[in-house]
Amino acid sequence: RGENIRFTPLTLLLLLFLSWLADAQPTEAEREVWEQVDVVLKDAKGILDELQAYKGAGQEIREAIQNPSDEALQEQAWAAVVPLVGKLKKFYEFSQRLEAALHSLLGALTSETYSDPTQHLEREQALAKQFAEILHFTLRFDELKMTNPAIQNDFSYYRRTLSRMRINNVPAEGENEVNNELANRISLFYADATPMLKTLSDGTTKFVSENKNLPIENTTDCLSTMASVCKVMLETPEYRSRFTSEETVSFCLRVMVGVIILYDYVHPVGAFAKSSKIDMKGCIKVLKDQPPNSVEGLLNALRYTTKHLNDDSTNKTIKSMLQ
Repeated sequence: RGENIRFTPLTLLLLLFLSWLADAQPTEAEREVWEQVDVVLKDAKGILDELQAYKGAGQEIREAIQNPSDEALQEQAWAAVVPLVGKLKKFYEFSQRLEAALHSLLGALTSETYSDPTQHLEREQALAKQFAEILHFTLRFDELKMTNPAIQNDFSYYRRTLSRMRINNVPAEGENEVNNELANRISLFYADATPMLKTLSDGTTKFVSENKNLPIENTTDCLSTMASVCKVMLETPEYRSRFTSEETVSFCLRVMVGVIILYDYVHPVGAFAKSSKIDMKGCIKVLKDQPPNSVEGLLNALRYTTKHLNDDSTNKTIKSMLQ
């Protein structure tokens, strides 16, 4: 069912495929947006490295809670948590930058410059690659966050301790870092199972509602075309054999799932309806054909972070494929 997208099949796929894996260089027309987004993407790797290395202060917090009258243990726990909260604040602030970068890219990739999304992706390959990199980062961030319960525990402990210190009029070092209003926003961010994806989904929805002069198809067709490109690259042995590493496979899988979720948020009936331009059965099959432990997080993202999966209009076969 992906065939309702007008590919110049081989050429476009191979062009995109090769440019994404190589380093697609921006044209003069793309440069301004590309440079804005590039600054954000350069920091993305460091964010992932910090999140991967995030150990949490579980031990110190447990000891402090078990010995409430031991001042030394309370101080140790606080000293361990404050720098971690600085990191969590940094990740949250990065999500705001990522959303702004996404808006710039969507503005370029859905503008009226070209008549259809295929032309945009073909002529603005460097921007398409950046969009793909944002999605890859987002799903990787959320996979790491999902498997790290320390993040929410540390932040909850920080907030509880801070409010206790306020009641007792104890000056709290580090409070300047995160005031109450910011703490509320950060807390809401981490309460979501997939916080970065939620930021992007909300950001894409906001982009569509703020740009009422743009036909919504400009955005949804761009997303469905990218989903098709990834699916075809992954399921066609001739293309798949050109992948140089498993990391490239992961990249394509994450991008495919990311664009499906964004499409599901902004399309009036979502990605799972009959009229959707995304071949959902084909995409799920591609995921199921990978080693199970490598895609469980992506299947969960489709199960739990899409908007329309449980609608009555969703085909029963698709629902059972995701069970």
